[in-house]
Amino acid sequence: MLRTKERIFQWDPVLGRLEAGVVDALRFSRIENPKRFDYVKSALDGDRSRVDRRVCAANILTITRGVQMLTTRSWALGGVLLVCGVVPYAYAQDVITMWVHSGPGSEREAYVASIKAFNESQTIYKAELITQPEGQYENRVEEAAKSNQLPCVLDFDGPFVYNYIATKKIVPLDDIPDSVALGVDMLPSLLRQGTYKKQLYSVGQYDSGLAIWANRKLLNSAGVRIPVRLTEAWSLSEFEEVLRKLKDSGVPYPLDMKFNYGLGEWMTYGISPIVQSMGGDLINRNGFVSAQGAINGPAAVAALTAVQRWVKAGYVNPTPKGDDDFIKGRSALSYVGHWTYREYKKALGNDLVLIPMPRFGHRQVTGAGSWNFGISANCQNRRGAAKLLTHLMKPEEITRVTAINGAIPGTFTALMRNHAFDYGGPLHIYYQQLSEGVAEVRPETAAYPAITAAFSRAVGRIVYGADVKRSLDTAAQTIDRYIAQNPSGTEQ
Repeated sequence: MLRTKERIFQWDPVLGRLEAGVVDALRFSRIENPKRFDYVKSALDGDRSRVDRRVCAANILTITRGVQMLTTRSWALGGVLLVCGVVPYAYAQDVITMWVHSGPGSEREAYVASIKAFNESQTIYKAELITQPEGQYENRVEEAAKSNQLPCVLDFDGPFVYNYIATKKIVPLDDIPDSVALGVDMLPSLLRQGTYKKQLYSVGQYDSGLAIWANRKLLNSAGVRIPVRLTEAWSLSEFEEVLRKLKDSGVPYPLDMKFNYGLGEWMTYGISPIVQSMGGDLINRNGFVSAQGAINGPAAVAALTAVQRWVKAGYVNPTPKGDDDFIKGRSALSYVGHWTYREYKKALGNDLVLIPMPRFGHRQVTGAGSWNFGISANCQNRRGAAKLLTHLMKPEEITRVTAINGAIPGTFTALMRNHAFDYGGPLHIYYQQLSEGVAEVRPETAAYPAITAAFSRAVGRIVYGADVKRSLDTAAQTIDRYIAQNPSGTEQ
């Protein structure tokens, strides 16, 4: 604790060093010693190279004269010197642990580089990156939460934010110093994704894009019309005619639907827009208390019947051995997200073209929301974690990641720097779908994990020939039972 005249300041245990106490004393002293405070402000902000260290120390000692520090005199002196950067001995940095879902590859390397840049930009905090395999990520988060061992910063898929709030895994960013400006420049879709009851809980470096990648050469050979604008999107009947033409032209499986990804979030993210386009949904969004009639109503049944029809007709391979059907020409269309862009571009070059989502029903729908970052309730250094988030949301760090995964940059500043999303650019369709109301967020409810698990299991059964209505009825019953047993109160 620091006692200055009549004011009392609590030493911030999150920072874990006397420097925090010096900072608080300096902030109080702004009124009485504005010139001295302004002089050392750049030192406090980390730009210590511009400050004469001896004068800085003298000013701090003058400002904090009369301050009673409840610690040893040597630590008091060390705290002053630490602020001014004249530390004659090594000191331990505060460690900020961070988890991301990423296996070996370019995206992991991007995060390694980003953390390295953060650590080199300042000397107070040291970020430690731990990558977790995506297939096991949620299980590891749950295990860590049970033992109060969550990292300070963790990423999670967009629709899981409401469950993380309900289960107290993450904390509001608005309550943490140095985080108040985090969402100012974010895209509206990401701001909505990370906000609950007017408080911001997460920030995203990027939003997702879902459309259809096409092999221009194979489509031209089959005499297929190639849409280039949202208004030119294929209808369901034209889409199925395209599949027939491609099959007749010799393409083994015209449509790659990434069933090699297995049961999981892809099934929900990828297939639910078809359901929503036809008028169904994963749950009734008025209250989020029941899935009956939404996930298993006539529209949803029609949508999944269409998907099953494509498989039965041989247009889609339900059991691809790998992830290269589109690259190898065994498929002419790839129904997938932004993350395949670099690989596809390298393989197809100028023959790669992005086609808008078809209008399967009365409206076009595409997926929205993506992985984002939050600060865990177990974090003991939330101010440091907020500084790390601020670093990750810098335009250059967003660009570092989106240049690899092809996602829509998550802030307007970063988006303006990426000309691939400009009109006529190779990824413009993604931005156009997001900005013109085609994108549909997944249900904003704490029950989302149960919803996506039930729906993905139903899709898996349907793809392999199970009765569509019965499979969706089972999903509806499973979801409603979960909601009844786990009322959360965290619906938007």
